[in-house]
Amino acid sequence: MISSGPLEDRLAIRELVESYNDAVMRFDKDAWAANWREDATWSLPGAGDMVGRANFVPVWQQAMSAFSFVGFFASAGPIVVEGDRAHGIWYQQEFLHQKDGVKRAVTGRYEDDYVKVGGRWYFQKRVYSVLHAE
Repeated sequence: MISSGPLEDRLAIRELVESYNDAVMRFDKDAWAANWREDATWSLPGAGDMVGRANFVPVWQQAMSAFSFVGFFASAGPIVVEGDRAHGIWYQQEFLHQKDGVKRAVTGRYEDDYVKVGGRWYFQKRVYSVLHAE
């Protein structure tokens, strides 16, 4: 597991993921959406590929409405930067408190493609898989 590419780009990608996680924990739809390219793809188990930020932001907002609390923490795998494109792996710990009182803990994995536009990194594609759930 080796990361490669300019350190400043890898740091900016880490900050992108941190921005994403922060928006999840604050239930902030606009901040969450701002991390994605307009033509991005988000893939979830059972939902498959959702293409276009305008198509999947409402899905995220609906899913988040079921929770009173979400703890969302990432641990980096390799980040490989090649010019204005990059690929990364993240392991995610989720602590979910549903409004109906059910509490769940999920460990997941994101496989990401990023694109740099105007000096800023964005998600071009995120593919999520569940590794373990309780």
